[in-house]
Amino acid sequence: MTEVSEILMSVLSTIRVPRPGDRVHKDECAFSFSSPESEGGLYVCMNSFLGFGSKYVERHHAKTGQRAYLHITRTRKTQKEDENNSGSGDPPKKKPTRLAIGIEGGFDVEQEQYEEEVKVVLFPDRQEVTSEDLASMPDVVRERVSLSMAGLQAADSVSHTLQVQQWDGEVRQESKYAAELKQLDNGVKIPPSGWKCEVCDLQENLWMNLTDGKVFCGRKYFDGSGGNNHALLYYQQTGYPLAVKLGTITPDGADVYSYDEDDMVLDSKLPEHLSHFGIDMMTMEKTERTMTELEIAVNQRVGEWEVIQESGSTLRPLWGPGLTGMKNLGNSCYLNSVMQVLFTIPDFQTKSVPLRMFVSLCVVLEAKLGYGLLSGEYSKPAPDPGDDPSTSTEPRLGIAPRMFKALVGRGHPEFSTNRQQDAQEFLLHFINMVERNCRSGMNPSEAFRFLVEEKIVCQQSQKAKYTQRVDYIVQLPVPMDQATNMEELQEAERRREEADSSGAPPPAAPRAQIPFAACFAALSEPETLTDFWSSAVQAKTTATKTTRFASFPDHLVIQIKKFTFGLDWVPKKLDVSIDVPDTLDLSALHAMGQQPGEELLPEVAPPPLMTPDVEVKGILGSHGNEEDDSLYSPLLSPVLDDSTVSQLCEMGFPLESCRKAVYYTGNTGIDAAMNWVMGHMEDPDFSAPLVLPGSSSAPGTTPTESLPEEHLATIVSMGFSRDQATRALRATVRHDTNDDHNQYIKIE
Repeated sequence: MTEVSEILMSVLSTIRVPRPGDRVHKDECAFSFSSPESEGGLYVCMNSFLGFGSKYVERHHAKTGQRAYLHITRTRKTQKEDENNSGSGDPPKKKPTRLAIGIEGGFDVEQEQYEEEVKVVLFPDRQEVTSEDLASMPDVVRERVSLSMAGLQAADSVSHTLQVQQWDGEVRQESKYAAELKQLDNGVKIPPSGWKCEVCDLQENLWMNLTDGKVFCGRKYFDGSGGNNHALLYYQQTGYPLAVKLGTITPDGADVYSYDEDDMVLDSKLPEHLSHFGIDMMTMEKTERTMTELEIAVNQRVGEWEVIQESGSTLRPLWGPGLTGMKNLGNSCYLNSVMQVLFTIPDFQTKSVPLRMFVSLCVVLEAKLGYGLLSGEYSKPAPDPGDDPSTSTEPRLGIAPRMFKALVGRGHPEFSTNRQQDAQEFLLHFINMVERNCRSGMNPSEAFRFLVEEKIVCQQSQKAKYTQRVDYIVQLPVPMDQATNMEELQEAERRREEADSSGAPPPAAPRAQIPFAACFAALSEPETLTDFWSSAVQAKTTATKTTRFASFPDHLVIQIKKFTFGLDWVPKKLDVSIDVPDTLDLSALHAMGQQPGEELLPEVAPPPLMTPDVEVKGILGSHGNEEDDSLYSPLLSPVLDDSTVSQLCEMGFPLESCRKAVYYTGNTGIDAAMNWVMGHMEDPDFSAPLVLPGSSSAPGTTPTESLPEEHLATIVSMGFSRDQATRALRATVRHDTNDDHNQYIKIE
């Protein structure tokens, strides 16, 4: 022990005690998905606090000279211990009572119970030092090492912090209607029990409108349960915004929903609002589950697994290379599903991290994720139930891509949270990151890249205009009029209208059956443009636009556009079933280019929108101000109808899209602008700033803007040309506040 004590004394300066703010990676290896539960455990550097699996700790020691590591191993408790917590003195695990992650009463991030063993390991001879061994060592050694060990054990791991920092689903805001809610003096008094929907016979999931005291059933859930939507229909008829769920009223509060704000809300005047209809909160008892309790029950189940799988049937588990699962980190199914699909594609499977060159952290973690999914190291069979738990091998039950999620979502307003997200939006976000981080090597996202040709024909001059753009996803429309079960759908609609008129519950609606070929046929149909500015006739006219493939990708990503707008401009999801064939013939969608004898539209920009009685001013440049416009740029500023722009913005469209819609329709009103928006929503620059004729770039992004010379030199030193470095910095400096272009690591 004297030799070990001397070694610790010699390396004492490399043993640190974690301080507040230090990032401790004690749950996952930096280069693999090895964890304390893995074979060999996890080694945490006692200086940098980085974690390494048994395959990588030797490399880190050889590279840095670090000798002291905290070795953490965890073994899962037996089922009996886990359920009863025998031998640990811990109380039984509590069921969640709060719709939250990682806070008191919420879902516990640690879903398994483990016994943990820690000790210090000294390299290169792997000499082990336990807490008991430290007792016989000099005070200075014992104090420093003990404090470091205790600090590392007590510190929250980076993965734990990332998982619990984001979500509390119970946080509700005060309704904007609560303070000044108008209640009708109609003499309505609500009894303390025995409620029933005023339209149908439902006696549960009932909501009382706080304006007039009417009682109706709630919404119908996706599985057909719940109510018959009568409370929602009543709001749509009257506009009365707030309703309280009967059966959830207690002296502590109740569930209040705001239809206009489309969310559960707080009502600080709820006792007063209930008293108006004869309800005394202090005497009420809860007889129904609250909305929070219902959501907790859903989250405690496997989710929609029972709905989308063969419930009740015996499923055969699979394991091995390419069959590794990914753990849900809290609404991360969009990320898991996208990455699982990507790593079935050869371009992503064969991509490796180049050695001895500078690469971005994104590429490193992408390669780490690929190895975790494809190697089979984290997909092994569970031990036989009859085996002795003390001797059986711990199964590898998938990987948790915490570091990867933290990186790809960093700085993004949505993907950095634990909220549910759209898989298609995440795929495009990830492809963009891959494009930026694979400048000098193989780019696997090229497997999805293709060119789209758009042909616009002026119907007055019969001259054409061809444009091409890069895309990665084909968005297919859903032609509802092509349903193969149209008679069944029409009959169901007739019965629904009869039920609405009689007040009876609406019948279950059948699902529309749409042929996949009809979706592709709808994509190829010419689109009519009613407000097209033709450079041939120098006026607005009608044109047709057709979309074709100028090139085909190796792998075609298809998104079915199942969301549409109703008559009230509220997005709704189409309930359709589409059978995708095993093979596709896309030859009819191949672009042919300019045809013999076909004339092209002249390259003339439309005139700027100006009113003759308005003084012409320029756009404020980088050195101009409102008092002195002598340094304004010479570009003319369009005069846009602010009311039309505001109306479009209120519908949820981006501001720049609304400005472009008003500009390109010549201030001709909301209808024309709305038609322009609907016709250009799929444009890649739909939300980009309005660029006026004669301007080569948006304001603030002129080609003359200066770039930090040190950043240019850094990227050029990696083997990129100065032009590539300049374009990369200009592409990131406007969006990346964390200086992504300067975050590189060296792989030896």
